[in-house]
Amino acid sequence: MPPLIVTSRHLAARCYTSLWSKREGHSEMDGAQIMKEDDKKEKTEEEVVHLRREIGLLPAVSFIIGTVVGSGIFIAPKGVLLNSGSVGLSLLVWALCGVLSLFAVASYVSLAFGRYVVEPFYAPCAAPTVLIKLVSILGVTFVVAVNCWSVTLASRTQITLTFVKMFALVLIIVPGVIALAKGKTENFQNGFEVDSLTLDRLPLAFYNGLYAYGGWFYLNFVTEEVINPNRNIPLAIICSMVTVTVCYVFVNVAYYTMMTPAELLLSDAVAVTFANRAFAGLASVIPFLVALSCLGALNGGFFGSPRMLFVGAREGHWPPIFSMIHIRRHTPLPAVLLLYPLVVVMLITGEIYQLINFASFARWSFIALATLGMLIHRYRFPLHPRPFKVPLVIAVTFTVVCFFIVGLSLYSDPWNTGKSGALTLTGVPVYYVTVYRFRLPHRWRHYCSTKLQILFEVAQQEVQTY
Repeated sequence: MPPLIVTSRHLAARCYTSLWSKREGHSEMDGAQIMKEDDKKEKTEEEVVHLRREIGLLPAVSFIIGTVVGSGIFIAPKGVLLNSGSVGLSLLVWALCGVLSLFAVASYVSLAFGRYVVEPFYAPCAAPTVLIKLVSILGVTFVVAVNCWSVTLASRTQITLTFVKMFALVLIIVPGVIALAKGKTENFQNGFEVDSLTLDRLPLAFYNGLYAYGGWFYLNFVTEEVINPNRNIPLAIICSMVTVTVCYVFVNVAYYTMMTPAELLLSDAVAVTFANRAFAGLASVIPFLVALSCLGALNGGFFGSPRMLFVGAREGHWPPIFSMIHIRRHTPLPAVLLLYPLVVVMLITGEIYQLINFASFARWSFIALATLGMLIHRYRFPLHPRPFKVPLVIAVTFTVVCFFIVGLSLYSDPWNTGKSGALTLTGVPVYYVTVYRFRLPHRWRHYCSTKLQILFEVAQQEVQTY
């Protein structure tokens, strides 16, 4: 049982009584009387603390597209080409990553945001790393503030930024298609040369491609806030991922019409190099649009990931403070704030391509284990109701491919994947000490939980939404 169960009215009464008793000299007995009287009043729908179903189909599609289309399409082409070895195979990797994502963490996105904001002011010289990371932290801070303030504000921000980033993709695709129609195809000749291909590096090509598609699963984290989830979740995933896959392939085709593979590998900001080649007059606009695109991906990540921590705490796998909601904002404030220092530490200490491999190993390991668990669950409980069902052959293929990529990447990049695995395993003793066998006396737990709850003005949800 959680060490603290205080309702929203209790919390408000405690805060008020604490100030009032200090000023007027009243005792805590008065506060208890206030809480009893408040509990007798019937709460309206707006007063009850719980997560609201405010996400319709358009916000759901915007949420996925806005989270997926971030820094990846402007950063990952270099990593895909480097590890795949040829133009044709790199385009195939992009398409397969989209299919894999259809069937099935935030620090590197923020670094990409900082890079695209800062680099135009220093071109053609390299931008200072410290300044890039400082701007990245500012971007993360803005997104955290939005997600702490309001679910509606975060949703509207996501819709707006999604339209901005789709405009950025169209701005890249159109001149590329025009150049291709005019016969600029020299970079596609002998596109499937395999001289540079090595199987041990191919998983890293998929990691970079899948990083660009990262975010397809975040909508599942906010199921409790989606209107008619049985219909809108699968429909939103299908519509958004087909759109993103088609756009990504065409964007990469556009890149290769303006840049040779060697030039693309030399560029740290592919979209900026493309803009300088395609339309010099609008070249300064592209970094701004890419930065907004990264901001949208960050917003989606900070909207979805805290819900996973929130549910974990609600199920007893995490300290109960993280299962609480702000009594007025109706946002999972403690869970959002927990991610903030973790992301800041990672972006300060890491480099973007190392972070991609580092984060991708942990992400796809857990995705593989999760899908394996669902297959086992389907076998053990075949009669359990399911809102929607994926064909068995797709689920098995997806799981096998995930385990193959994860396993081979241990050989391809043992240092970063090893660090990722080690960091993941540190969660075992943390869980054992803080949750499974919590050693602090009950009085201390009660005191700490109460103070944190009053500080953040949060309470456990009072309506079951799952």
